[in-house]
Amino acid sequence: MNRCAEAAAVAATVPGADVRIAGPRPPMVPRQASFFPPPVPNPFVQQTRLSAARRIQIFFLGILLLPIRGLFLGLFLLLAWLFAALSTLGCPEKPTHPITGWKRQITQPVLKFLGRAMFFSMGFTVTVKGKIASPVEAPIFVVAPHSTFFDGIACVVAGLPSMVSRSENVQVPLIGRLLRALQPVLVSRVDPDSRKNTINEIIRRATSGGEWPQILVFPEGTCTNRSCLITFKPGAFIPGVPVQPVLLRYPNQLDTVTWTWQGYTFFQLCVLTFCQPFTKVEVEFMPVQTPSDEEKRDPVLFAGRVRSLMAQALGVPMTEHTYEDCRLMISAGQLTLPMEAGLVEFTKISRKLKLNWDSVRKHLDEYAAIASSSKGGRIGIEEFAEYLKLPVSDVLRQLFALFDRNDDGSIDFREYVIGLAVLCNPANTEEIIQVAFKLFDVDEDGYITEEEFSTILQASLGVPDLDVSGLFKEIAQGDSVSYEEFKRFALKHPEYAKVFTTYLELQTSHVFSSPEEEDQAPPRIATNKVSPENHDDDESPSDKKDD
Repeated sequence: MNRCAEAAAVAATVPGADVRIAGPRPPMVPRQASFFPPPVPNPFVQQTRLSAARRIQIFFLGILLLPIRGLFLGLFLLLAWLFAALSTLGCPEKPTHPITGWKRQITQPVLKFLGRAMFFSMGFTVTVKGKIASPVEAPIFVVAPHSTFFDGIACVVAGLPSMVSRSENVQVPLIGRLLRALQPVLVSRVDPDSRKNTINEIIRRATSGGEWPQILVFPEGTCTNRSCLITFKPGAFIPGVPVQPVLLRYPNQLDTVTWTWQGYTFFQLCVLTFCQPFTKVEVEFMPVQTPSDEEKRDPVLFAGRVRSLMAQALGVPMTEHTYEDCRLMISAGQLTLPMEAGLVEFTKISRKLKLNWDSVRKHLDEYAAIASSSKGGRIGIEEFAEYLKLPVSDVLRQLFALFDRNDDGSIDFREYVIGLAVLCNPANTEEIIQVAFKLFDVDEDGYITEEEFSTILQASLGVPDLDVSGLFKEIAQGDSVSYEEFKRFALKHPEYAKVFTTYLELQTSHVFSSPEEEDQAPPRIATNKVSPENHDDDESPSDKKDD
């Protein structure tokens, strides 16, 4: 009941909430358009199917191209390492000052040439559109969509700007030295202040007036299949300086580059790409975007505007997916749910519902416990009732209706999270739990017996022969339930709040009312309030707002 105790009373205010009358399915709580299912397929998977003819072509081209390209790539990598070592000679691993003087004048042009030579040796043909801004015009490049490790070609084309990278990467043999030559902004996983320090370092470099190299950022923070632009992280936009958007396109008949969470591995993509006659890539430098005063104060607003411009130029939609959706997707797979079940557009849900990663991950575990035996990872009212160990009744249908936001008779994980968090605010309080406990403790001895528990649920659900022994055993340690046991159960199972609050309604309209009072009771009016204490629609605005 930790979030549902008060909100579930909403269902008791719609027609048919009185369990003595079996009414039609209650009207749905008005939905927010922003919580409809995402408009695009899963952006974190890529299915590249190879025909038999294509496989034969790759095999024979691979015999010829793989050894040649591998040889040249190794040669260019070795040469680049030598010049990178010369460029960083005597420099600390974590750069404190920009590389200047002869080191920069000699090594940077050579490294740019070798970078282009490496991608040419891998079979890439690069088309560059637009004008590259100077460090003074745009200290930061924002590159999207980010779909593969080959996106590093944008760094080469842009003139080897600095990048944000994990500190462990500079320890990797050969690659680490090349990365150090870019003077990266390093992020530490073990330093609790790393995020703050990284932002401060980006601000320091971006406002240096061209003293430091430009910074290149992939604001999506993870790889997608380029079907949409997911949420931009605000890091590149916090300094409040002009940024230059950079678009990446791979207009090839066969996609051998996309590296997503589900699809080909790093090695497989390298082999497939090296076995192609050539791989086309387009790098487009868009006009520089300067933040307004409002956008300087709100980097999320600035990031949203830039993302919208880039999505429009690419002709793709925008969604509120983010890296946390990837983690939920993987977790869903581990819980034997369809991986798409975890895609909840985390940015939107966390912003509007005030949820964090831990709470959503906990909800996924709870949902998996219900949906483990259902097909397609969706829950019908039968599975919902079985999970709650309650019969399918009018009250349970009303509770189910609060979650079934698509009105299709089933619930997916997204609807489950929204049902718990949107419809179940404010959070449960000690007072609410105490009221519910007193509701069951008929003889007021501080304990709930199975008989008391059964009596109240029978009245609440309108099922006189209800068997609640299985549910009671889940709560009780012995023959009765103490307040602490009841509280632990209530906090762990918010779904039962509707049953408890329905009975609170019945105390006045059914159990404790005289027949004359019942006949004169005013009809209930559908409402969208989440507070059971106040149903005055004229004085208190709805808790939901139009998008």
